[in-house]
Amino acid sequence: MIATLTPNPAIDMNVSTVAGKLVPNAVNRTRDTSFSPNGKGLNVAFALEHFGVPAEVLGFFAGFTGRYVVEGAERRCPVHPVWVDGETRVTVLLRAGDVEYTMPGEGSPVPLAAQEEMLGIVAGLAGLETLVVSGSLPPLVGPDFFDRLVALAAEQGFELVWDVSSAHLARLVETRPLLIKPNDDELRRVFGLGCADDGETLASLRDLAGKGARNVLLTLGGRGAYFYAAEQDALWRATAPRVKVLQTACAGDGSLGAFLSVWLGDRHAVEPALRRAMATGANVAMGPGLGDLALVPELEPQVAVTRVA
Repeated sequence: MIATLTPNPAIDMNVSTVAGKLVPNAVNRTRDTSFSPNGKGLNVAFALEHFGVPAEVLGFFAGFTGRYVVEGAERRCPVHPVWVDGETRVTVLLRAGDVEYTMPGEGSPVPLAAQEEMLGIVAGLAGLETLVVSGSLPPLVGPDFFDRLVALAAEQGFELVWDVSSAHLARLVETRPLLIKPNDDELRRVFGLGCADDGETLASLRDLAGKGARNVLLTLGGRGAYFYAAEQDALWRATAPRVKVLQTACAGDGSLGAFLSVWLGDRHAVEPALRRAMATGANVAMGPGLGDLALVPELEPQVAVTRVA
């Protein structure tokens, strides 16, 4: 069984300015407003479910906004919420012409008792094989929460997938997780590594393998992605379909869920996993939220996957 944990979920509010620009100190009227229950791991679970792989959702939720997210998520997959005081944050995704503004809220504080409750839920998930941990940490939750998940995984025998932007990811790599999914910015900021071309990327991912990374899915937005399998010292590069982009906030999450929907069942199926991942990310970027992923089969043939090492 696969579960996803989102420590700091959100309602995504997608909106566009009428004028196609954002004018300071003026009334900026908007249109095309939509709301969706989102947050990193939720999107991963939704993508897995879409491709026929059952997944369960875990997260910290608060207030009426938290109820909105949980009720929306429950229409897609089982949810194991831990409730805290306050309100689940709202992330505003504003499109002004060709410019995208992302404004995430801080999130509700999660006290130690709620963190303990979540660890208990994870420990009690029957048949848990893979836990995908995605997103930022809310107030009061320190990176030691990640360390406790690592210890629990060692005790319970499940694998961990990390899609977190925390600088603590550099420490988590040393625990030999099944997979990490940095983007190009996180590769530079967290690890001080580059990915300008195939050669630099291979050197960077070999560096991560030396630190403990077993598999790395490196996403590059419109430039596509790389996948590196340390055991084989093998690197694949995938292109991204060319689409008209509305927003990019959920694209990486959708790509990860799509990749896992193939790769977790067959670790040798890297090329079809990358095709599905890139097509899914492109489809997500075309509309608000995660969307219905209806265009993925049409976009997959546009993805070129090459084994470069």
